[in-house]
Amino acid sequence: MSVDTTALARRWRLEINAGTDVAPDWQQVIAVSEFTPKMPPNFEEDSTYDSGGWKGNTKTGQEWSVETTISRKIDDQAKVYHPTHEQLRLAAFASGSASKVGVRWMDRNGLPEAYSGKALVTWEPQGGAYTDLDTVKVTLTGDGALTPITNPLA
Repeated sequence: MSVDTTALARRWRLEINAGTDVAPDWQQVIAVSEFTPKMPPNFEEDSTYDSGGWKGNTKTGQEWSVETTISRKIDDQAKVYHPTHEQLRLAAFASGSASKVGVRWMDRNGLPEAYSGKALVTWEPQGGAYTDLDTVKVTLTGDGALTPITNPLA
């Protein structure tokens, strides 16, 4: 007998490609505290007299993005930030191909939902009071297709 349970929002694992398209090196973006993927389609109204008065629509495109918040992690001895955080930050300030990162995210419990694509990066430090942790809102805006993939953790 199966038991239904509800999936948790923290099931997502985000990774970025620290390698190349030919030789990918997927690295986990650690310290994610919020994660919101968005994949809205574009519908255009397509009604005709033949529809009997019912409105028609046609899907003409798709876009995707991910909004995530990360807690900045540092190596206080070497005076460096976590490498995936730095790769995202530097891509946000770059132009051309250096402004795009390969990203993928998947269900960390091995369930089948997983996606991969290339994205532009927006980097927004959140600031705060002297007692707050250093957090950054990172927006990944898709550049091209978002492809469902086999979950590498399955």
